[in-house]
Amino acid sequence: MNLRLEKDLPVLLFALVCASTVAALPQMESNWNGVKEVYGEQDFGLRILREVMLLVLIVYGFLEPRLRQGILTGSVFAFLSLIATYVLCEVAYALYLDLPLVVPMAGLRVFEYMPVALIGFAASRLGAGQYVLYKFAYYLRYYIALQTVLAITQALWAPPILGVSLLGGGRPFGTFVSPNLFGAAMATCSLLFAVVPGMRRWMAVSIFLALLSGSRTALISSLLVVFFQIYTVLRPRDRWALVMPAPILAVGALILASSPLLSGRDDADPTQDGRLDLWQRIFSNYIDGPADVLFGWGLGLSSNTINVLYGAEHFPGQFDSDSLYLFLLNGYGLIGLLAYVGFLWMTTRMSVHPNKGLVIMFIFVAGLTFNMWEYFPQNAMLMFLWGLVLGTGLQSSPVPLKDGPIVPDSYYRRPY
Repeated sequence: MNLRLEKDLPVLLFALVCASTVAALPQMESNWNGVKEVYGEQDFGLRILREVMLLVLIVYGFLEPRLRQGILTGSVFAFLSLIATYVLCEVAYALYLDLPLVVPMAGLRVFEYMPVALIGFAASRLGAGQYVLYKFAYYLRYYIALQTVLAITQALWAPPILGVSLLGGGRPFGTFVSPNLFGAAMATCSLLFAVVPGMRRWMAVSIFLALLSGSRTALISSLLVVFFQIYTVLRPRDRWALVMPAPILAVGALILASSPLLSGRDDADPTQDGRLDLWQRIFSNYIDGPADVLFGWGLGLSSNTINVLYGAEHFPGQFDSDSLYLFLLNGYGLIGLLAYVGFLWMTTRMSVHPNKGLVIMFIFVAGLTFNMWEYFPQNAMLMFLWGLVLGTGLQSSPVPLKDGPIVPDSYYRRPY
């Protein structure tokens, strides 16, 4: 078998993302028919394809000798061992609380796409990361073209069961379960196009689709991409004029994203959002002492999967967190939450990638209002970008590249 990392990896990443075009076809059909479905209640069906594609990518990572050599290093093993030890302790504690095994297993979903990050990390250390990213973005244009046609059609004529779009029809959902997941994926695509030179027109299309979805998270994430694009073109001495009003701009973006005009919903006012009352009630009723704060009070209890299987608040301490950070606090405690935020900060310190600030800030912001690591394909793309950015910072002692990528300068200048 002739394995060529520079040729194979972008295709496999594109195939993994494209699995989203068929994974939610039953729910997509229901939305078109005017029947509102709860995410995850329908048959497992075609969603197995995304797990199969993830498995194919993982197997490829171990079969390709250079990727395998880049992943199986002492530092990576030490990092994974530390995480695994703590996670096993949390799983044991969840079972001690007499929770079904499926509950802590749902809490492990934040690690499901970590192999994609490891592959991005290894590819970056091999010096192939940027080339793979360019080719992946090149293929991703076809994915965005399909989503654009579907989204505009839905925004004009789909039933408004999930809210009204800017174009008068229903909020578009593309090939996704809901407009929120569609918007999150499009915002992530705009991030990916933003870090690839020559792809700004596709970045603009992705931002338009994110805004059209009516998702607050998608709008704020997309505006963050625009903010960094403006920041990079300004002279260093002029950037303070953009940074100083940034907090006010963030509040304004939240108010704008919550307006019925853009969100398409009448219940999107953040001052009337029921999740704030829910979070306050959870903290008041289910944190019984320092142990709950430090180690969490039930791994997996804030997972959407558990809420679908058992119903909301079936277990003591169970709730729909709608935030990655509350998910981590519930399942992994303050230790796990600080470890995650600390690793984000460490990535910015170690990396020398020119777009590290945009990528890490995007990941940080996107997790504020929902658990992005549970949602496909956003988690796959962000994990790969995170690994690629982190690996760029470790090229002072790279893994030997026997058959490294030979990328002509004309390729990077090619207009897309």
